Amino acid sequence: MAAINIRNLSDETHRALRVRAASKGRSMEAEARSIIDEAVRPADRQQLGTALVELFRALGGVDLDIARDATPREPVRFDE
Repeated sequence: MAAINIRNLSDETHRALRVRAASKGRSMEAEARSIIDEAVRPADRQQLGTALVELFRALGGVDLDIARDATPREPVRFDE
């Protein structure tokens, strides 16, 4: 996973982040991740699959008949 450092954060912002994290029972790092995720990946964003469905719905949609292999698989063994 990627990592970033945030420099020159004001004392006031640092304190507010600490209080906000504590109120949610999270670490400051977890709270900062949550804030960044919400900012750059909003819940109301349209995802690629949804956009494609909407695009092709106007053209009558796409019906794919894909044969799938339903053969049961043996579980992986790590003790050998």
